[in-house]
Amino acid sequence: MNNSAYKILKNLLSVIYKNYSAKKISVLSKEIEQIFSKNSKKKHHNNLWDEKDFFLITYADSIVKKNQKNFKKLNYFFNNYCKDFNFLHILPFFPSSSDDGFAIIDYKEIDNNHGDWNDFKEICINFKVMTDLVINHCSSSNYLFKNFLKDNDPGSDYFIYNKKKFNGLSKVVRPRTSILSKEIRTKEKKGYIWCTFSHDQVDFDFKNPKVLIFFLKIIKFYLDNGSLALRLDAVAFLWKQFGTKCINLPETHNIVRLIRLLVEDYSPNSLIITETNIPSDENLSYFGNNNEAHCIYNFSLAPLLIHAIISGNSFYLKKWSRSMPPAQIGNAYLNFLSTHDGIGMRPLEGIIPNEELNNFFKTLQSSGSFLSYRSSNSKENVYEVNTTLLNAFTQTYKGKDKYKLRRFILSHEILFCMEGIPAVYFQNLIGSKNDFKKFKKTKSYRSVNRKNWDFDNLIKKLDTPSSQNFKIYKEILRLISVRKKQPAFHPNATQFTLQLEDHFFGIWRQSIDRSQSIFCISNLTKFKKKFSLHDINLISTNKWVDILNNKKINKIDIEIDLLPYQSLWITNKII
Repeated sequence: MNNSAYKILKNLLSVIYKNYSAKKISVLSKEIEQIFSKNSKKKHHNNLWDEKDFFLITYADSIVKKNQKNFKKLNYFFNNYCKDFNFLHILPFFPSSSDDGFAIIDYKEIDNNHGDWNDFKEICINFKVMTDLVINHCSSSNYLFKNFLKDNDPGSDYFIYNKKKFNGLSKVVRPRTSILSKEIRTKEKKGYIWCTFSHDQVDFDFKNPKVLIFFLKIIKFYLDNGSLALRLDAVAFLWKQFGTKCINLPETHNIVRLIRLLVEDYSPNSLIITETNIPSDENLSYFGNNNEAHCIYNFSLAPLLIHAIISGNSFYLKKWSRSMPPAQIGNAYLNFLSTHDGIGMRPLEGIIPNEELNNFFKTLQSSGSFLSYRSSNSKENVYEVNTTLLNAFTQTYKGKDKYKLRRFILSHEILFCMEGIPAVYFQNLIGSKNDFKKFKKTKSYRSVNRKNWDFDNLIKKLDTPSSQNFKIYKEILRLISVRKKQPAFHPNATQFTLQLEDHFFGIWRQSIDRSQSIFCISNLTKFKKKFSLHDINLISTNKWVDILNNKKINKIDIEIDLLPYQSLWITNKII
């Protein structure tokens, strides 16, 4: 670590642990420096992504085959069916006691059902793999927490503990309806511990720098074993301070900055990505001044886009899109439509009024979706909608019709043209339906969107042109192929939201070198709509082509028909 980086490290630690003496800060700084003592010879650069980059999000056991390790099957499938993706996010693959991997028992071990670190490294040969850093909490079965209960080290002081019930919690922002504190009674310790997500997921106390040191060693371990990107899970809740909201606190931001600093110095081509399912303005804060996350999950896009398509009205999507700042060079949005958790609803706060939200929720419930809640000011508000994306489009405000599949494809057409890096959840790629059988087994709403596909059955469906899974899979791959060729779809290329009627949604993208423009226009209704090319800036000296539908635009002063849920990608540069 050079002198400049080391100085920044010391300054950050001084802010985080403001009660520590200069001597203690120096000792802590030296200890951290030693963890990352092996400096990479690679030079850092800002060009960490381009229009060819796509994320695929999956569980290790999204595809299973009896008597075979999941990583082996996953690697085979991805190399043969998913070569269009270069980033692969494998959701937590460690031993876990609950929440499908997010209650980690051991941070350095791989669940035996999946394989081992050699199997993981094989996946890393052809894919840039993102690993979850579940940094806010661990399983109550984790050896650190077991040590805590026995007052043994390491772990005796790693968790938020009070002998009496916690006070000053009225302002705390909750992502769940469960009771925040859990009572513990052992021979060595009696009192209460802090559990943000569940009583099986026990929160770490980052006020103890030993916890920070523990996770920095874990980060280095993941990077050394092939991970190129780290997803900081639930990082917004990291630092707790009684009497505050206990979310997005300054100490949390400074810890993210510290992680970015160390990762960039040690592994310059690696990425830090924050997962913060919170309102849009709060989410944006995790870019910092281009010194926190490289990428942030663009949580607002998914519910707003789905709402626009289901309601047939782009008003709120346009309002939000116009207000979004362009990401600085070196930062990017990670765009997605749904994840393993479903569709987060907190990002709609302050954007869509409650009455309209209720209409939205009722429509989704009629399509087979579940609603999960969080506690807020003694009330319960919808936190997320649990459903597959395909099921979410079963009907609109006007009821069921024949356009479910078309709406599903339309959502990807819009996703792929938005500023940022696109990410596709595995269940969306293959058009999974709600898995109610798994839900009945687990009693968890989230299970409906976490299907474990039998390997042979899935391969059969994807090799059968008449199957719906095949049609969805092939069309998404086609869209990816078209997008990858367009410089105007670079994650940092210019984006303007077009002033169109509310039954349309349109954006203009322009390449960084300004040589290519693409006008992306979508009809959000089940009716044929006339669209006037006068409403967009088609320069008369250029030749224009709809690359999405492979059609020439012979005249720029006419009206054209957009079929139900049809999109156009009109460009002046054919590549």
